[in-house]
Amino acid sequence: MGNNKKTNIIPILLVFTLGMATFNQFDFEKFEFEKPVLSIVYIIGFALSIYLLVKKDKNQPKE
Repeated sequence: MGNNKKTNIIPILLVFTLGMATFNQFDFEKFEFEKPVLSIVYIIGFALSIYLLVKKDKNQPKE
């Protein structure tokens, strides 16, 4: 049988949105963030979203 793993759209949307927000906060001329505290929150959310996107479901039996 084929791989029946479903792709969850919510982590994908979170990764895209938080990645774009972090990218827009970064000033490439000065190489610093415009609002450093907000950027830290964005980066933490970005990392958590990537983790949710790639983690394996431990309750699903392996074949």
